[in-house]
Amino acid sequence: MSADAAKPPKRFYTAARAAPLDDGFAVMLDERPVRAPHKGRLILPCEALATLVAAEWAAQGQTVELARMRATRLAFTAADRVAVARDETVAEIVQFAGSDLLCYFAEAPQGLVQRQTARWRPLLDWADRALGVRLEPVAGIIHRPQPAESLVRIQALCAETDDFTLAGLAYATALYGSAVLALAVWKHELSGEAAFELSRLDEAFQQEQWGVDDEAAARTAGRRQDAVLVENWFSALRN
Repeated sequence: MSADAAKPPKRFYTAARAAPLDDGFAVMLDERPVRAPHKGRLILPCEALATLVAAEWAAQGQTVELARMRATRLAFTAADRVAVARDETVAEIVQFAGSDLLCYFAEAPQGLVQRQTARWRPLLDWADRALGVRLEPVAGIIHRPQPAESLVRIQALCAETDDFTLAGLAYATALYGSAVLALAVWKHELSGEAAFELSRLDEAFQQEQWGVDDEAAARTAGRRQDAVLVENWFSALRN
């Protein structure tokens, strides 16, 4: 790839806004709707989500930095991939649930074990009580199969969602390493950032002991922005 080909395209529009189109809402760049890479015009299910995506386009400077436009890229994923691969997307979430991060407690040190117990166990209890999803925790890293009925329940919860909610759940599950945390943000039980902090208890504990280097800090900051998007995405879909 040439250096010129790798450069982001120049901004080619003056204004970006959400507007009704077809049976949903589009992001209009001046008078032209944004197009998904493979599906044609990007049609979003509600005005709030279209407004979230439009805000990213409006915020661009002289070039369009698509790599930093998290909501836009997730919308493209929903339209181009999830819409034609729903079963596969649901299966990915269920696979994560089968080895959910929140089910693997450390054996030591005691400070980390206590922190995980205090912060993870309530979410496992919530999933059982509110969603009918009972997952069994274990100490250590040896895989423990989860109850089949719980995985079937997660499959059913995900399968009944629309393409854009399902895309958000898959994105959040991969980000957190936990279907339970993704479902908790979707159900408004946790904020996106709170779920992110729960997903990195081990990492944060180690950093408290040994410090944080610049590369790790930058990586965490980027993932935290992803977590903010998760919350904003689900909030928009609820409106």
